Order: sequence, then C-alpha cells, then structure tokens
Amino acid sequence: MYYTLIVILLFLSKIVLVMKYLLQDLKVNINNNIYLKDPESSTLGKKIVEHSILLIDEIGFDSFTFKKLGAKIGSNESSIYRYFENKHKLLLYLTSWYWGWLEYQLVFTTNSISDSKEKLTKAVEIITRTTKEDSSFSHINEVLLNKIVINEYSKSYLTKEVDNENKEGYFSIYKRLVNRIKDIIIEVDSAYRFPTSLASTVTEGTLHQHFLRDHFSSLTDCDDKITPTTYFIDLVFNSLNYKKNV
Repeated sequence: MYYTLIVILLFLSKIVLVMKYLLQDLKVNINNNIYLKDPESSTLGKKIVEHSILLIDEIGFDSFTFKKLGAKIGSNESSIYRYFENKHKLLLYLTSWYWGWLEYQLVFTTNSISDSKEKLTKAVEIITRTTKEDSSFSHINEVLLNKIVINEYSKSYLTKEVDNENKEGYFSIYKRLVNRIKDIIIEVDSAYRFPTSLASTVTEGTLHQHFLRDHFSSLTDCDDKITPTTYFIDLVFNSLNYKKNV
C-alpha cells in the first residue's frame, strides 16, 4: 500500500514537471493587427511589455505615455512606436494577453473533469479568484496585470472605434473565453435560456466586484471573508437552479 502510494506520487510529480516544462513554451497568440512588431520576438519588446505593466500600475493608464515608458526602460520613445501604434493598442495587447492566459488555465484545469457541475464550479473559480503570479512567464507580472485589467479594461472597448476593432478581431480572445464558459453552463443545464449572458456576467462582473471591494466596499458584500468566487458560484447555480435538474 505504501509502495503504491509512493509510485502514484512520483507519477503525479512527473506530470507536474512535464506540464510546467510545456507551459514555459506556451505563447498567448494575440491578433497581429494589435501590434506593429510582435513584442515577444525581441528582448526590447518583452521589456516594453514588462515595464508598461509596472508603470501603468504605478501611475494609471490615463497618465501613462510612451515617453514616460521610454525613460523607464532607457530607450527612445520612437523605439516603442515600432511595436505599438499608440497606448490604446498597447492596452489592447495587455488585456488580450491576460484573457488568453486565463483561457489556458481554464482549458488546462477543466479538460479532465467529467462531472459538469464540478467543471463549472472550477471554471467560475478560475475566472473570479485572486490572481497569483505564474512563473511560466518571467517578464509578465500577472498580479499587477490583473489589477490593470480590473481598473482599466473598460477603456479598451469604451471607444468610438469599438465596432471596427471588434470586426478586426481585437476582442476575439475575450469572446472565446466567455463562449467556453457558456458551453460549460450548457453542459450543466441545456434548458437555461441565457447561458451567454450569464457567462459574460461572470467574466465582466468579477472585475467589477473586485473593484468595488477595493474602492467602494459599501456597494458589495465581497470582503476579506466573502470572495467574488463565493458570490458568483452562488449566482450561477441559483440561476441554473441546478438542484431541480439533478
């Protein structure tokens, strides 16, 4: 019995190591119309991404400029413009990367779960939980990027150009993530009339709940004890009326 347990633990540890190795080579594929030159293709490009996250977190997107970023990384402002047309496109890149990173976690974690309720619970947990840093991407601080998405994501689509940008596929990763959650909702309750609306409510709503918890605590029940995850799991399964369908 003891020997069998050791073998199982060794086998699982090997799987974890293999997956960690594979994830180190994982690349989030972002619409190439968002950037002029792929920042993942050079050391400078990765530096631009890394320090733009740090600077936007420090001073906010409205105060952020390529001139300030250039001063931070010791590079000419013009060199940043070789990668991104403007700071709006940079924000689109950062938020797209975040949703793609979240998507790979969702797919990887739920792929082997056969029970639909368990899969949906895990999906909601992944979307709504507090972000932890991922060592697979050394030049990107996911914790700070999560804060930027919470505080700034709406600025990426509340623009006059949103319809054209949507047609160009700028928001395809975000939409694909919502559709993955929608499909899992349908697995739980195929009769539910609003699976897409519920999926987008969870995805967008978690940003709002985290924001309210940090800045307008009197407008949410989420706090140190009640997490957005707790709230959205309750909302989702009460909306689906899961118990009645069992």
